[in-house]
Amino acid sequence: MSSLFLILQIQYHFDNTLTVVLESPINCQWKGELSMSAMLDRVRKMIEGGKPLMPVAQTLGFSVRSVDMGEAVIELDITEHHFNTMGTLHGGVLCTIADTAMGVAFATMLEEGEALTTLEMKINFLKPVWKGKLLAMAKVVKKGRLTGLIECDILDEHGQLVARAGSTYMAISGEQAKNRTLPA
Repeated sequence: MSSLFLILQIQYHFDNTLTVVLESPINCQWKGELSMSAMLDRVRKMIEGGKPLMPVAQTLGFSVRSVDMGEAVIELDITEHHFNTMGTLHGGVLCTIADTAMGVAFATMLEEGEALTTLEMKINFLKPVWKGKLLAMAKVVKKGRLTGLIECDILDEHGQLVARAGSTYMAISGEQAKNRTLPA
């Protein structure tokens, strides 16, 4: 039995460009189909329509920059309203943009009629921030039938890692999901 290893690197840049590098020891072609979930389509339409996904996005001034199946990027322009008493970006703001990015990434993989809830979240603060832009880049690591593991890196405008978060989300449906889904 032989194995084939492909290396795919994707880098997201502040100028809205992606660098994609695919390394393969042999020439190969992927065959199959990718389908967009109804939730992914709904989130994309909300972004294109300029609607904030949730009131807290408007309150804190962040927005969804991009979304794809199992991935989301949140952007925040830091202002003095985001500071703690020591004059640096408040850790709660970092938690909020990480939680939002991870929730949006997980939401793109939900079925119609499902909603989500955060079961737990952990964040490591790696460097203080005073000004500039931040990107919270989330990716679903593993989605099961009910739960999912999501990770998020928060980068400053120089591409330096500011914080890393991880979370477990649960998909809910039926009566539990009532009044908890995205607007149509």
